[in-house]
Amino acid sequence: MSLFFRVLLFTILVPGSVVGWLPFFVLRLGGKYSPGGLPGQMGWVLLGVGAATFAWCAWEFARRGRGTPGPHDPPRKLVVSGLYRVTRNPMYIGVMAVLLGEALLFPGATRLAYAIIVFTAFHLFVITFEEPVLKRRFGKPYLRYKQRVGRWL
Repeated sequence: MSLFFRVLLFTILVPGSVVGWLPFFVLRLGGKYSPGGLPGQMGWVLLGVGAATFAWCAWEFARRGRGTPGPHDPPRKLVVSGLYRVTRNPMYIGVMAVLLGEALLFPGATRLAYAIIVFTAFHLFVITFEEPVLKRRFGKPYLRYKQRVGRWL
């Protein structure tokens, strides 16, 4: 299976589930669509920026790292270019931007609570799984990168 298809499949299944399938169909967090005014405009901006962020980072993983965002098929090279110069976890930030955009477009406490739960899960996954795995896989280059670039911002 081509690298492009593997990245696309992961994107549809994992982040697509977190921002689409789970909140809208499973958790029934659809809420009432409210695109008006500044909150609606900000919602669309966050959706666009978040989706573009994830797409750019997935592209970097495939092009530079020769792998996918999934732990089952990770990059073979450490990716420190693009948005990874600013934060070690731009994909998660992109997904969170989409969730916050959805919270502005479909107002309600449940969608905001869902975003907080998702961020907490991301944070725990990063510190308990991803960072130790990256340290083992890439060693000193990862440790130097970790010293230069913050986990979130």
